[in-house]
Amino acid sequence: MDLLHRLDRLPLSRPHYLLLLIGGLGYTFDGLDGAVVAFLLPDVRETWALSGAQAGVIGSATPIGYLVGATAAGLLGDRVGRRRVMMWALAFYAFFTLVAAAAPNFESFVAARILAGLGTGAESAIIAPFLAEFVPANRRGWFIGALAGFFSFGYVTAALLGRFVVPLDDGWRWAQVLTAVPVVMLLWWRRTLPESPRFLLLRGRTAEAEAVVAGMERSVERATGRPLPPVPAAATAAAAPAVTTAPPTLASALRFLWSRAMARRTAVVWTMWFVTTFAYYGFFSWIPTLLVDRGLTVTRSFEFSIIIYLAQIPGYFSAAWFNERFDRRLTIATYLVGSAVSAFALSQAGTSVTIVVAGAVLSFFLNGTYAGLYAYTPEVFPTWVRASGTGLSSAFGRIGSISAPFIIGVTSASLGFGGVFTMVTAVLVAGVAVVLVFGLSTAGRSLEELTEETGAPGAGEAPARRQGVQA
Repeated sequence: MDLLHRLDRLPLSRPHYLLLLIGGLGYTFDGLDGAVVAFLLPDVRETWALSGAQAGVIGSATPIGYLVGATAAGLLGDRVGRRRVMMWALAFYAFFTLVAAAAPNFESFVAARILAGLGTGAESAIIAPFLAEFVPANRRGWFIGALAGFFSFGYVTAALLGRFVVPLDDGWRWAQVLTAVPVVMLLWWRRTLPESPRFLLLRGRTAEAEAVVAGMERSVERATGRPLPPVPAAATAAAAPAVTTAPPTLASALRFLWSRAMARRTAVVWTMWFVTTFAYYGFFSWIPTLLVDRGLTVTRSFEFSIIIYLAQIPGYFSAAWFNERFDRRLTIATYLVGSAVSAFALSQAGTSVTIVVAGAVLSFFLNGTYAGLYAYTPEVFPTWVRASGTGLSSAFGRIGSISAPFIIGVTSASLGFGGVFTMVTAVLVAGVAVVLVFGLSTAGRSLEELTEETGAPGAGEAPARRQGVQA
């Protein structure tokens, strides 16, 4: 009886929702830690009398850590397991967030923010491919889109900290202390979180995989109160992944991802991550500061930012709904079009009210794009390189998040408010063209079905790894 068929035929129920909550809380605090910097920035600039370029460096510090963390998490996730990487990443980011809170100067603050970003980048990159491996194909688009939706709760919380905590004496320090509190979740995760059966099978740990799947079956049966659906007959040989004894290295992962079989998929995913992340960080890293520059008080700009961040919630969860009923590729394209239109509207906005309305609409669509992207990315990579492929895609996107705050910080004086968001519009339009022309349809297809057609990694790879690509 094939373990993966047994896992994939389970109806979505309480055990899956528990995994959604566990991963979702991780994303909530990842979003909180990354977003809070935008609200600290005005006070940090004043504390150390920073220039616009130095403020841009702070805006880019966390994404620099994200880039390294996402790359490392993917490679480690395919080598030592998804679960272990997820837990260590949480501990790492919480520790260095506390270090940043106590930073005595600009240089140490930037260094601590980079290292905190390494932890959040690692966690962000590993959660989606990890949990995608537990979810049946017909619900995976909604599940991973909803999982990504938990980022929005972190951003809203960051805006609330910006409004009510940051204005206090040393409030920018205390806000960071509060973002480190979720490290206590490690105690819960250690008891509750199972390793991915697909990873365990790939490493030859069949007995452990059997135990995880059997545990899921018992939990689903208790939760639904009904007998489990029958196990379907094996559809393809790819359903049972072959053991590979050689986890990917950075070189072998890149060689495979840019091989003839995978280059188109990789190019599309990397472009989507860059476009969305450039626009996202260009907007959210600077919106409170830009509102202040438009004449609002810091407190008033933070209140408006709360409205803008609240628009993320329906953006994420509406896209999760579209993921399941249409296709990830069409969801991404639709929400990118909405992002481009609203970014252009923002470039033309002349009053604080129109800025906030256009910003809220942009927030809705940009975050909806992420819900599609987080669901789409793990689906196009084989199990043996799924975490590495997702991590490297996310890492490439971080080049956009590193460059966007700095570019906007340097050019906002010359381009002005309108010019900044006209530039963002152009980047988003390019993304729409790429995903519509070259994107892959993934809705309703098993992970093995989606990745079987990619073939072998290449003639230079070890035989065991050539087998592993079909997993």
